[in-house]
Amino acid sequence: MPRALVIGAGFGGMAAALRLRAKGYEVTILDKQDQLGGRAYQYRRDTLLGTFVHDAGPTVITAAFLIDELYALFGKHREDYVKLVDLYPWYRIQFADGSQFNYGGTLEQSEAEIRKIDPNAIEGFHKFLEHSRRIFDVGFTQLGAVPFHRLSSMLKCLPAMIRLQSYRSVWSLASKYFKNEKLRRIFSFQPLLVGGNPFTTTSIYSLIFYLERQWGLQFVMGGTGALVAGLERLMHEQGIEIRLGSEVTGIVPKSAAGGGEKFMVNLKHGAPLPADLLVCNADAPAVWTHLIPPKYRTMKSRFWLPRLKYSMGLFVLYFGTSRKFPGVAHHTIVLGESYKELLKRMFDRFELETKDLSIYLHRPTATDPSMAPKGCDSFYCLVPVPNLQAKIDWAEWGPKLRLATIEYLERTALPGLTECIVDDFFVTPEHFQKNLNTLHGTGFSIQPLLSQSAWFRFHNKAPGIDGLYLVGAGTHPGAGVPGVLCSAKVLDQLVPAVGQSASARPAL
Repeated sequence: MPRALVIGAGFGGMAAALRLRAKGYEVTILDKQDQLGGRAYQYRRDTLLGTFVHDAGPTVITAAFLIDELYALFGKHREDYVKLVDLYPWYRIQFADGSQFNYGGTLEQSEAEIRKIDPNAIEGFHKFLEHSRRIFDVGFTQLGAVPFHRLSSMLKCLPAMIRLQSYRSVWSLASKYFKNEKLRRIFSFQPLLVGGNPFTTTSIYSLIFYLERQWGLQFVMGGTGALVAGLERLMHEQGIEIRLGSEVTGIVPKSAAGGGEKFMVNLKHGAPLPADLLVCNADAPAVWTHLIPPKYRTMKSRFWLPRLKYSMGLFVLYFGTSRKFPGVAHHTIVLGESYKELLKRMFDRFELETKDLSIYLHRPTATDPSMAPKGCDSFYCLVPVPNLQAKIDWAEWGPKLRLATIEYLERTALPGLTECIVDDFFVTPEHFQKNLNTLHGTGFSIQPLLSQSAWFRFHNKAPGIDGLYLVGAGTHPGAGVPGVLCSAKVLDQLVPAVGQSASARPAL
């Protein structure tokens, strides 16, 4: 049985391991951390009051059918492993003037919220929804799980991309249909969820709005860590070997003329591992920069890598409180006074803002009280910040931003917060670089620009290295849980089943 190695155990890596196992490969998945999940790590903090549970990364699930497919590969049902529940609102958006907008739900609920801001915007909302649906039909339904390692694939979809105005930014597309500034913000913030600036991200990513509309948002009872545990159980049942605490330091392609396996994977601790097939779920820019020997890099990659634009970094504050905040939604997006200027400072000038913050606040105990001791709440507060290209001294600025964030939350969303915090800790972009091995400590790998999408993004099939494949946030189709799960689904069209000839694969 040929051996497949998967480097990195995020959602993309776990999905790839399961899909390869279903094709008949002997599969080993490697990760440097002590848990599976990659960014979807889960922290458990024991205090005198009890245990607080914090998801480190993704907080919601969209397009859950992509997870259901992984269980169905083996005749299993996701419901027997993990429980998902629907959320409403998907997000509560709070503006600097204190007004709020409940984002998501039924069309009628959305229309009612829009009327509170601008009664004349309903027609524009439906036109925007229809435009998002048309982008979704092409960008997700038709192309989301299709390989883009050949330029011909890009050329085939070029007419549709032009027709759908992919040359516009997400902000520009929202502005076409909404005249109200608040509504423009509401219907353009989605790229921030995958590492992009709404003012520069291609409007292809406006499909996120319809994707949410199509399947809603779900929360995993027990947190996203419970979903990781369910996939871990499935992998054990199917005989996938899981090796944690195994950091990869290099990939050595072997000459086909030499016989045997195609790759040798070097580890920081332990003997090198051979493989017939290799899948990297590690950060794609870091893979090409640090793991693949220079002589195997193509001329295109050598020219292209230094010119990439990277996503922002993340400052994430986790904390528990000794009392509950029942008026706070499961997700609250607290927007500051500025929007465009804040994003320009972060993405273009690499400047850190500590006063006029915009924050993603996650309160999982609104849905699952078991994630905190009785009578308490668990919180995750994400603040977008410049990545490590900014040269910020986080040993100095981490504690400062912690204080600024707590003070800002107390003023805007959590009155009385400083009196009831019983446990807190934070991570900075340095955590993403050191523990998750992302280049420049990014939260989402490379930005979702038009010039970094589809064929212009990292290919799922590595150029010039037979048998090497890439999945995850930096690869096609992009970041976010649906994106990385689709990147693993692309492998179905690239990798033959054991015993199947390469020529028997679908024509691409």
